[in-house]
Amino acid sequence: MTPERKRLTREESRRQTRGRLLAAAAELFTERGVNGTSVEQIAERAGYTRGAFYGNFEDKNALVAELLHNRTHRELEEVGALTQGATSLADALDKLRAWNRDRAQHLPQWLALRMELVLHALRNDELRPLLAERELLAREAHTAGLEQAFAAHGVESPADPAFLALIVHALEDGLLIQHLLTPDGIPDDVVVNAFDLLLRSWTALAQRPAPAGDGQAPPSHPSR
Repeated sequence: MTPERKRLTREESRRQTRGRLLAAAAELFTERGVNGTSVEQIAERAGYTRGAFYGNFEDKNALVAELLHNRTHRELEEVGALTQGATSLADALDKLRAWNRDRAQHLPQWLALRMELVLHALRNDELRPLLAERELLAREAHTAGLEQAFAAHGVESPADPAFLALIVHALEDGLLIQHLLTPDGIPDDVVVNAFDLLLRSWTALAQRPAPAGDGQAPPSHPSR
């Protein structure tokens, strides 16, 4: 006898529909670009009608905004959970290297979607502030991680930690593009290797001791 399936509540059904529409849009944006994808194509890929799309999103820009929000927060949460459970700086870096190696398995799709969302937001006055907000969240997480790392080494940052975080954050996209173009010559965990090298260099440049404190928390290293 086939067990009776639990009937979804209205809210559960709505969340499921939104989730499928977002997943379908992510696939299509990766394949065809944001401008090359229509609302009708998103609805069809998700298995719904055009009306279902507009019942959940005001327009395609609203869907792009939610994708930007979800991707940023999901990745910050994933990386934050990794580093929070680390026992040392070396352990945190090892966990981050493993996370980057896992991401490398679908890096072409991940990076293509990121670039599409960023380009679409840059061309759209309505979405550009949202993109700036999402990027700032990532940079702030980098800043906190660097401050923790310098404290763990007993030194003060050799420059404004927010500026150093900006360098790390901007470097990531470039390194991932280069890795995607020449994967045989660049390791999957190149972003963490670069972060480690920069951290060692900046720590060596630091002159003054940091204020007394526990300073033992390993750094966080977010991605988008």
